[in-house]
Amino acid sequence: MSQPRRGADPALHTEPLGKHHDRAAFSCGVPALDGYLHRRASQEARRYVSATFVLCADGAADILGYYTLSALGIRLDALPDEVARKLPRYPDVPATLIGRLAVASPAQGRGLGAFLLVDALRRSLEQASTIGAAAVVVEAKDEPAARFYETYGLQRLPERPNRLFLPMTTVAKLF
Repeated sequence: MSQPRRGADPALHTEPLGKHHDRAAFSCGVPALDGYLHRRASQEARRYVSATFVLCADGAADILGYYTLSALGIRLDALPDEVARKLPRYPDVPATLIGRLAVASPAQGRGLGAFLLVDALRRSLEQASTIGAAAVVVEAKDEPAARFYETYGLQRLPERPNRLFLPMTTVAKLF
């Protein structure tokens, strides 16, 4: 099990979702994101489909935010030419998917979404040295979410504008 990561507030940290976390109390205002955490996150973790990481205050079971990570294969020809030409000519290249990212309604507006994104990028980079990944990919649920990711340097994929990516080489330069 990985060590908790400390947030900007030393009393906040991220850790893998566990049985002691109060999933039922989480609400970010988006039913699909709330429902995923309430009903499916633990099940998908047990099946090794995705891993959910939660942001909590020290000693608290309340979840302030969460994100999920999983493996993804992305078609080489789906990437912009300037990125694809730097990669091996495989039909698909490995990536890490940030499938969901949400902040609880009472905690919104405090920069926790940015903290969660940076934490997910750092964790993705660490894993890429063990299990290769050429990029981090996110699925934006809507246009405001896509713009949020763009402010952190993620680029839209030409054929799927709600899917954005950041080459792992760029992630490595951030850390």
